[in-house]
This record gives sequence, structure tokens and C-alpha cells, in this order.
Amino acid sequence: MSSSKLSYRFKTITEYHRMAQLPAPAHPLVSVVNVEDVTPLATEGSFSIIFDFYCISMKRMPEGRFKYGQQTSDFDEGVLFFTAPGQVFGIELDKGVKHHPHGWMILFHPDLLWNTPLAKTIKRYEFFDYSVYEALYLSDKEEAMLTGIARQVEQEYQFNIDRFTQNVVVAQLELLLSYAERFYQRQFVTRKAASHEILSRMEDLIATYFNSGALAKQGLPSVTWLAETLHISPGYLSGLLKSLTGQSTQQHLHDKLIELAKEKLTTTHLSVSEIAYELGFEHLQSFSKLFKTKTNFSPLAFRQHFN
Repeated sequence: MSSSKLSYRFKTITEYHRMAQLPAPAHPLVSVVNVEDVTPLATEGSFSIIFDFYCISMKRMPEGRFKYGQQTSDFDEGVLFFTAPGQVFGIELDKGVKHHPHGWMILFHPDLLWNTPLAKTIKRYEFFDYSVYEALYLSDKEEAMLTGIARQVEQEYQFNIDRFTQNVVVAQLELLLSYAERFYQRQFVTRKAASHEILSRMEDLIATYFNSGALAKQGLPSVTWLAETLHISPGYLSGLLKSLTGQSTQQHLHDKLIELAKEKLTTTHLSVSEIAYELGFEHLQSFSKLFKTKTNFSPLAFRQHFN
């Protein structure tokens, strides 16, 4: 099998340590790995990795590229990215070049979170579903702060495995995730030009969809379709929108739909039922309920009030 088609799946952290020729993990459910210590799974070409556990990585690799989904990024500066169990993560290595990746990874199994609050709340950290293109770009100060937390995790399980270990490690992970959430909000703002360019393309996409008559045939576009068409992940699109507008993608779509409904109610003689149909609603009651929720008027009352 050629290196360009290699694929690896690791069910446990111990399996990954063995393949990467690392010492056995001091704790079976959590490990902090220095990237420099890892024996590469390949030296050139492309290969993919699937972990059946969580991975938080801070990496630099000037001579290679990381790939998640259809997106590829050159990681020549400090970046943090997150993968959840079962996600496919790819690496592309330039041929004939000696690679010198460095950084660290925190690997932790879902069982580590058992019976802790993080077991339920980890799903709210949307960046576990971001693509590699949407990684978190860290300042030197931010990188040092998160590296310090990673070292605290490592120190805890190496020297103090007792009945407190799980809670202490999970508390450190929660702290790291909270900082990551804060830093992502900063990134949405500091990379404002790129963020607003995405929003502009989204607005054009929604307008084109609405004007094409697709609403009546297919209903409101899904968040997943919007994100895929924009070549970003649904979670990143939602996080960006919340940061810049205070709304989720679904709320934004509903507001656009209501604006179009208002336009039709005030500039056409179509009945409320006909307008509901043109906007993709199968039932008049669903349209009326959404319209009243957004405007405090029923569609008919709004038309009469406006006139």
C-alpha cells in the first residue's frame, strides 16, 4: 500500500502510543504528548488518522499541511485545533523534505469525563466540529498560557494518580476549553475582514436562494447546506454569526424570511396562504406562528396595520 493511501484508526490512547513508539501512557485515559517525540507514521505523501478519543493539539509544522474534511492549511505558526472521537484528520507531507513538527497534544478518552459536569457540557464547545481551516491562531502569550495548562495536566497524572486525579485533570481541561472559547471570540474580531467576507458571501447566497423560487420547492435552506456552500463548518459559521450579530445561523435565516414576508404582505395582493406557500411553509399555521413570534403581529394584522 502506498503512503498516499495510508489510514490509521486508534481506539485507545495506549494503541496510539505504541504505534508512535512512545512509552506506555502513565494514565490509560489521558496523555500529553510532545510532538517532537512522536515517530512519524509516514515520511511523505498523505495519510489520515482517526482517534476514538478527544484530541487538543498545538502544533507547528512548516514543511507539511494538516487536512480536515476538504480544507487544507499550512501550520507554520502557533495554532490550536480540536477533534472529537471519530473525526478524520489528515496530514500531507512534502516529498523529499525533512519534517520538524513541534508542539503538544492532549489526548483524553470520553471515559475520563464519566460522572463529571464536562461529560455533558463538552458538546457545547462547537470548535470540536470546526474544520482544520478554522483552527485557533494563538498569540505568543496565549500559546504560553495554554501550554502551561497542558503541563499541569501532564504533571497531575504522572505524579499524583489517586482519587482526586480525575477531577483535577478535568478541571484543567475545562479551564483550557474556556480559554479557547475566549480566544475564538477574539479571533472572530481580530480577523474581522475575513469574518465579514464570509458574512457577505452568505448574504449573497441567501438572497440568490430566496430570489430563485427555491423556497416554495425546497423550503428554508439548511444551516449545513449554507456552511458547505461557503466551505466552512456549520459550527464555525454559527460561532462567527453569534460573535458578530448575536444570532445563530437559524435565527438569521428566520429573520431574512420574515423580512421577505413583510415585503410580500405590504407590496403584493397575494393572500396570506399564498405568501406562506411561496416562503416554503406547508401549513399556514406554522407561518403565522413564526411571524407573530418575530413581529408580535399576525400576518393579516401586520398587513392591515401597515396599510
